[in-house]
Amino acid sequence: MFTGIVEQIGEVKESQTLDKSSTGGNGASLTIAGAASILGDCHLGDSIAINGTCLTVTAFDKDSFKVGVSDETLRKTNLGFLKAGDKVNLERAISGDVRFGGHMVQGHVDTIAEIVERHPDGNSIAFQFKLRDREFINYIVHKGFICVDGTSLTVTGVDYENATFTIMMIAYTQSKVVLPTRKLGDWVNIEVDLTGKLIARQVELQLGSQAENKESMLYKLVSRIVDDKLARKI
Repeated sequence: MFTGIVEQIGEVKESQTLDKSSTGGNGASLTIAGAASILGDCHLGDSIAINGTCLTVTAFDKDSFKVGVSDETLRKTNLGFLKAGDKVNLERAISGDVRFGGHMVQGHVDTIAEIVERHPDGNSIAFQFKLRDREFINYIVHKGFICVDGTSLTVTGVDYENATFTIMMIAYTQSKVVLPTRKLGDWVNIEVDLTGKLIARQVELQLGSQAENKESMLYKLVSRIVDDKLARKI
């Protein structure tokens, strides 16, 4: 689990496609340098989020670490676009005594989004993103949480018809994360707020259960409406 508060900006040292014959897939590996500040307590098998994607450390030294990236992760995230020299957001998995400054982030990226607009607003920057997989717009709400490339941000606007949303990034945050270096047309990782997905699932289960139960309030209400409509036609 993560907070969406970026600890360090690292740099891609190497992005390498793995040998399909040895891995059984078309995965990749990433080596990230400039990460000394988060490696002091690192162990093999630890989780570190790269641009909001939870990955497992397979090797490390004082300044850099290596992770494997699966086919599924490449399909869901922007990690496959990374090349040597690119900057990335880094965050270690939370410990028991961490202050929860952002919001609950799983590190399980839902989809990617394209930067379709950016403009200054005072000393802040306003960004607009368009989701690749538009169904996830249903979990994004005005003033709710969103995780963009591993950064916990507040949604300032949502267009459900066009599957776009906007955020505002203050000057302090601009110096701590990679988003301000992104340009129009770039893709970013998106993780919607887990709470919205849990609520939606519970509502679906409850509605499904009540729709099948002839004694439920929902079943009786729908039956009464249908009977009334049929009576009016007769």
